[in-house]
Amino acid sequence: MKVHVRGRNIEVTDALKDYIGKRVGKLSKYIDNLGDAQVTMTVEKDSHRIEVTIPINGMILRGEESTDDMYTSTDLVVEKLEKQIGKYKGKLQKRGVRFVSVPKLTTPVDSDEEAPRLVRTKRFAIKPMPVEEALLQMNLLGHNFFVFSNAETEQVNVVYKRKDGNYGLIEQDF
Repeated sequence: MKVHVRGRNIEVTDALKDYIGKRVGKLSKYIDNLGDAQVTMTVEKDSHRIEVTIPINGMILRGEESTDDMYTSTDLVVEKLEKQIGKYKGKLQKRGVRFVSVPKLTTPVDSDEEAPRLVRTKRFAIKPMPVEEALLQMNLLGHNFFVFSNAETEQVNVVYKRKDGNYGLIEQDF
């Protein structure tokens, strides 16, 4: 597995790059076929945030942590990813769910302006999957909703997490 590291408002030193590569690289011992890891480090005031995105057999493993030290943030995000791998590897193997590739979804960043505005647009290919797999993908990404192509109806659907802890499905009505 290759680890691609880039920084925003931070100089990526060789020592930091080696540390992140070593820590993120150890995730490959838990699951075969890990794709190349995309690591983004961001520094804003006293906050050192690290985001790691790794494709796994077509699904996406994603973690984000923020502390006052980049090394600590790296350790915490790797721990988070290890837990996600263990949890979802067991569930997916138990259910025999096939893996499908869908890029991550993002939400707009908060701003200090009066009215919210669109700050980011994402485009991605939607591949057919059953509702259960969409729920697993949504939970794996840590999002409250997930847009997917329903393999049974061949329509674009949205699954979402309800306030009561259950899930909802939005289907298109003609």
